[in-house]
Amino acid sequence: MLNFEQIRGHLLSGYKLTTNDPYLVCVHLSLDQGRRHQSIYLAELEHEDGRKFLRVSTVLAPTTGVNLKRALAFNWESPIGYFAISPLDGVPYLQLCENRPYACLEAAEVDRLVLEIGGLGDRIEHLLSAGGDLL
Repeated sequence: MLNFEQIRGHLLSGYKLTTNDPYLVCVHLSLDQGRRHQSIYLAELEHEDGRKFLRVSTVLAPTTGVNLKRALAFNWESPIGYFAISPLDGVPYLQLCENRPYACLEAAEVDRLVLEIGGLGDRIEHLLSAGGDLL
């Protein structure tokens, strides 16, 4: 996949999109036989050298009450994704993210990223929210 429009076209053919803006889409994943849901955001990033990247991310929980030292330890151990903090309506939220250069993306890799980041994000959200499904 060479550009964001190809990624968008692929996602439209197999996923429910709740946001469909230029360079940003949100996939709504239904998990655990419809009992849980997770929103996965895909956006285009541009490196300072002009290379384009796909960022796949999901919001986990507000940072209040989150043991950030424990999150960073998990970050070090995890082969999938990394943690970041980003504001949502003015509140800092912990997010699970992964970036991939367009040069190595195929449709199967986009699917894998959506499902892995979505599934792992939901499991982490479940742990951080005492079983809740916040986002």
